Amino acid sequence: MRQAWRVADVRAAEKALMATLPPGTLMQRAAAGLARRCALLLRESGGVYGATVLLLVGSGDNGGDTLYAGATLAARGAGVRAVLLRPDRVHLAGLAALRRAGGVTVTELPGRVDLVVDGIVGIGASGGLRPDATALVRRLPELRARDGGRPPVVAVDVPSGVAVDTGDVPGEAVHADVTVTFGCLKPAHVVGPAATLAGHVELVDIGLAATLHPDPAVRVPDAADIAAWWPRPNPASDKYSRGVVGVATGSATYPGAAVLSVTGALAGPTGMVRYAGSAAPEVLHRHPSVVAAKRVAEAGRVQAWVCGSGLGTDEAARTELRSVLATSLPVLLDADALTLLVDGQHAADLRRDAPLVITPHDGEFARLAGERPGADRVGAACRLAAWINAVVLLKGDRTIVATPAGGAWVNPTGTAALATAGSGDVLAGLLGSLLAAGLPAERAAVMAAYVHGLAGRRAERDGPVTSQDVAAALRPVLAGLL
Repeated sequence: MRQAWRVADVRAAEKALMATLPPGTLMQRAAAGLARRCALLLRESGGVYGATVLLLVGSGDNGGDTLYAGATLAARGAGVRAVLLRPDRVHLAGLAALRRAGGVTVTELPGRVDLVVDGIVGIGASGGLRPDATALVRRLPELRARDGGRPPVVAVDVPSGVAVDTGDVPGEAVHADVTVTFGCLKPAHVVGPAATLAGHVELVDIGLAATLHPDPAVRVPDAADIAAWWPRPNPASDKYSRGVVGVATGSATYPGAAVLSVTGALAGPTGMVRYAGSAAPEVLHRHPSVVAAKRVAEAGRVQAWVCGSGLGTDEAARTELRSVLATSLPVLLDADALTLLVDGQHAADLRRDAPLVITPHDGEFARLAGERPGADRVGAACRLAAWINAVVLLKGDRTIVATPAGGAWVNPTGTAALATAGSGDVLAGLLGSLLAAGLPAERAAVMAAYVHGLAGRRAERDGPVTSQDVAAALRPVLAGLL
């Protein structure tokens, strides 16, 4: 599991650590890690000696890290050129170190550049880049290295121009191949469009772990987490002890939604699926192991409910939603069920003690919350989770899972291939199966998003992806994980 902290927490941790260390220690640790990563990149394209390195240097500590790293590279024989965007506010000690090592300052971009180091702004910046920085960033694609290709770009802490705490990109920003960050990850490394601009993120340990706040802004699961949390049957298991999931989805108009959600549920850890709805013939034709009923009230005993995908929004659908919410079981609401919540008729039904999970895309989120998630997707999801007292799985390229208590996760396995009709139905079924197996709502949502994302990636290997392809990929993905 990875974790990311917001700027205020990073600053507080740095202050506490610096109080115990000689002045400048953290900057020297950061610069050493940055120089090492730059040297490794240069080694791939001919070595450090004789390479041309371009430093884009802003003010403050970020610029200082960049200058000290440049000094190290210059001492190893690289030709280091520094463009100072704020000469009046440059880190003087860092600049002196660069010059002592043979580095120089320039006002124009060199004709040949083998590596670009982006130290324009760091985590203390707010808003977009200044006009001079914007103009410089726009010229970076023009640069060529000694092999004729584009020189790699290394961002210092974060790519310049991104919103560190939210992952938004409000304007022009650096597109890095590698980001070297110090002490801990920041939200911009894992959330929103900024995460794509960060490229490969390498974390340099500067000793910050002991002083960081114990609660990060966001957590990122990995394959080992999912494998460790996934329920497995044992010799004493039976279909009931593994969990029974109820699926109230689909309709005569949208039978495919029922088939897809049931398919997702069957790929999960539960031992039995009960379907309630008018698409029973289609479901049973595809999945004869499913036990079907016409209505939720007739379905029999289950451990969790999935409701909404293709259900419709008529009075019959509203009755089924009320029946599901009236239980004392964990419930997942998706698609049409979310639409039915918007008019407020189910406000009383939502006052329940049992876990509730909702899975909106941005449009559904806007109808529920009154506005789209905006630049701060994590914050928006957390606010909706607290307001509706539910775990919110906000779908997207980097899906967010937020809890009423303010906890947040971001899924690292998403792919644009999942933006296809019915993909969310598959996700809903899989998540419901995890709920029925006894997983806490937060963990079930994180696990389902992760596996669903891997299934999308696997499916896209063979070309354009349909929701059936995603459903079919769930089992081989789980086999690889478990």
